[in-house]
Amino acid sequence: MTTPRTASPRSALGDDRLTSIDALRGFDMFWIIGGDALFQALGKWLHIPLLETQMEHVAWEGFRFYDLIFPLFLFIVGVVLPFSLTKYSADAADRKAAHWKVFRRAALLILLGWFYWGILQFDIPHFRWPGVLQRIGICYFFAALAVIHLRPRGQAILCATLLLGYWAILRFIAAPGFAAGDYSMQGNLGGYLDRLLIPGTFCCYPNGDNEGILSTIPAIGTALLGVLTGHWLRSGRARGTICLGLLGGALGCLIVGYLWWGVFPVIKNLWTSSYVMVAGGWSLLLLAAFYYAIDVAGWKRWAFPFVIIGVNPITIYLMKQFVPFERISQFFFGGLAHLVPDARVVVVASGALIIEWLVLRYLFRNGTFLKV
Repeated sequence: MTTPRTASPRSALGDDRLTSIDALRGFDMFWIIGGDALFQALGKWLHIPLLETQMEHVAWEGFRFYDLIFPLFLFIVGVVLPFSLTKYSADAADRKAAHWKVFRRAALLILLGWFYWGILQFDIPHFRWPGVLQRIGICYFFAALAVIHLRPRGQAILCATLLLGYWAILRFIAAPGFAAGDYSMQGNLGGYLDRLLIPGTFCCYPNGDNEGILSTIPAIGTALLGVLTGHWLRSGRARGTICLGLLGGALGCLIVGYLWWGVFPVIKNLWTSSYVMVAGGWSLLLLAAFYYAIDVAGWKRWAFPFVIIGVNPITIYLMKQFVPFERISQFFFGGLAHLVPDARVVVVASGALIIEWLVLRYLFRNGTFLKV
């Protein structure tokens, strides 16, 4: 883990900088670090129930805006890999160096995830072993190995195999006491394996973990969709053609995902293959919009606030766990909140986001980035 200081920050894509990637990552993190709470508060204040419901996960089957946030991040993790790792596939010595780099990053992400969930409390019987950073680390590891060792066609075949294989496992293998193809909260095979193999506590449903063992298979597929997109972005084609390709890929993923939904429900907690395709389609649409606006049309100023967040995502994700931004916001904005009692929650939520952004802006200006 390093915190390099440079005169100007480098993009996550290094010399092949695409500002749209950093901006889209920042847009994604915006909702994680408090944008969801802000829009829920706005929904209550303005009496717009849709804003509230779209900022919450579906209890089981279905798809809302907030169900896109995590797969979008995994997708972006994959997009960056062809830019950073393709150069290591030239010979054995390069691959050996790349293997160590990939293993170190994956291990650090998993360790940070355990740290985030409080492993230092040593309450092992109630500790949650899976988690967001752990899943990112595992998916990064396998997607990175695919970039190093497989050509794009092989990566596409691997992605399809994982998604179809996962569907076949859930469709034809039954959890004890239930029928094959049971995708319910109580009877799905993934939940049974989690209860059997993972000690401690689960999130976010009582019968298994939404970052559990079996659902990691299609989650790797999400990262591989990003990898294939990264190859397309660096293909050297005209930027207009690249943008049209992103739109075409988005349409294809959405069609497949929504058609597949009829036989394999879209369930985030199980990370079903149909969910991968639906989330992948919307991720591609967002990337196409950001890519066109920023890297094709050159409209960059509006994206700067998101870039500030997007170049330091792990920093702010970890800080949210240990720094009481909401309490700090109460201190600075509490007086204003009392002046507008109906919008009090909106003011405090906005204040917390402003403070978080100012911290990241300070790190940005000083060229300080937490990289794993």
